Amino acid sequence: MAVRTVEHVTVVSSYKKPPVKDFATITPKTPLEELNLNWRERDLPEKVRTKHVHRLHPYLGKYIPQLVEVFLRKYRPTLVYDPFCGSGTTLVEANTLGIDSIGCDVSQFNVLLSRVKTAKYDLGKLKSEIQDILFETSKLRKGTLFGIDTFDRLGPESEYLKEWYADRSRKELLYYRELIANYHYKDLMRVILSRAARSARLTTHYDLDFPKKPQTEPYYCYKHGRTCKPVEEAYKFLARYTEDTYRRVAEFAAIRTKADVDVRWTDSRGVDLPKGIDCVITSPPYFGLIDYHEQHKYAYELLNLSRSDEEEIGAASNGQSQKARQQYIEGINEVLAHTRKHLKRNAVLVIVINDKFELYDPKPLGYKWEARMQRHVNRRTGRRSGAFYEDIFIWRKP
Repeated sequence: MAVRTVEHVTVVSSYKKPPVKDFATITPKTPLEELNLNWRERDLPEKVRTKHVHRLHPYLGKYIPQLVEVFLRKYRPTLVYDPFCGSGTTLVEANTLGIDSIGCDVSQFNVLLSRVKTAKYDLGKLKSEIQDILFETSKLRKGTLFGIDTFDRLGPESEYLKEWYADRSRKELLYYRELIANYHYKDLMRVILSRAARSARLTTHYDLDFPKKPQTEPYYCYKHGRTCKPVEEAYKFLARYTEDTYRRVAEFAAIRTKADVDVRWTDSRGVDLPKGIDCVITSPPYFGLIDYHEQHKYAYELLNLSRSDEEEIGAASNGQSQKARQQYIEGINEVLAHTRKHLKRNAVLVIVINDKFELYDPKPLGYKWEARMQRHVNRRTGRRSGAFYEDIFIWRKP
């Protein structure tokens, strides 16, 4: 059991009492002390944590949707804002509860992904289009297209694509990309293409998150416990993710509301926002841990997206020196100070972060403490399976 005393609320993190599972019972009157957020795997299985569009594409550093739902139900805002929207978790959850939302991100890929997740679709047309583009791509695989020997007209545009993909995989990805222009749901197809490209790279099966160099020879696979070969085709991933994407989009469409979702590709330190935001729910970049553009480099290279690495706050490439810490908190404070100008009086901020360096302080920014909670995160899998503690700061604008 861990007890943390803060200025307004004492929050107890414990596995001795049941965690929150019936989310619909949470109301504004629910005391924070009753919100036990220490979920074990049996309490919140991976399938539930990645429900519908939340797993439309892998994304490092996102928080689970149930955490967002808890605080949306607790504070019941009319307009929620996420200045670091990432893969769109806050925006998706807000929509399912009928709450308008705004999200910003400096990563063009993150914005693409968030928009695709929250968009409204004609499911019949969508299914027809993604099946048709897959069928057209299969013609290349079956060798029924003319002019395959002159396929280099489609690319590659970068040495990265040459280096990280087998020839067959690269051609299938590039051909699919070329076909996208013929369809209406282009952005969703770009997400399918990106997801397939992630899996089709020349890397080991157990190191998809942080591959350091292309794997071109057979290798012993720690994931499968046997010798595996590098991937040589992309079509099987395009087919698999086409089916999975449609299923997930259809599941979300069944619960999607008419609430507005506004996703902006911009730096939240200076974004033009409407007045009247009454809630912020966000998970800022964890200091010095992830390069958010670099984790999706395959997408930037394949989709010809613009990169804004210099605008990232707390990027891993900057290290964790004292200077980097100062730059990080200055960037975070700029965002939170700018956000404050657009908040209603008594608006609530829920900030999910691992603040082991004690960098966050609401007072200089004109906020006040309401609570500081702590959550044990112990359900991760793969090479990032180590447990850690996650801070949840709850601040108010006086």
